[in-house]
Amino acid sequence: MKYIKLLFIVLTGLFLVACDDGPKGSFGFTLPDGNAEYGQQYFVEFRCVDCHTVVGLEDELVAPFGIDPIMNVPLGGATHRIETYGELVTSIINPSHKVSSQYKMTPDTGDGQSVMRNYNSIMTVDELIDIVAFVQDQYTLKPYPPTTYKIY
Repeated sequence: MKYIKLLFIVLTGLFLVACDDGPKGSFGFTLPDGNAEYGQQYFVEFRCVDCHTVVGLEDELVAPFGIDPIMNVPLGGATHRIETYGELVTSIINPSHKVSSQYKMTPDTGDGQSVMRNYNSIMTVDELIDIVAFVQDQYTLKPYPPTTYKIY
């Protein structure tokens, strides 16, 4: 019983810390809806296809332009957890914020920072939200298969 109370206290504390509504919290932050069709155009125009492939659109985005990808970081496809709008925006405006462990072996700047180019002074906010709309549309939620238990 003592361990259950301790676990409850720890989890409650973590929950409260995670709900940061201070000056650097994301509460109240939202951007307008983007246009996925424009986002696809910007995705190619800003040469995101140099390092990213979009599941199911590889030929459509890369082949017509004769682009030889530098890296292959896939985006989209079936997943158990879809990235939130805020996570996708953050991935573009601050790519070193979180580098996926599966890409730790890909090229980096030598200090663990992402080699993704910083587009903050190049890309407009409209272009950003359109690219996010395009990328987010590429994910489909794959439900977890139910667990089957053997009768014993």
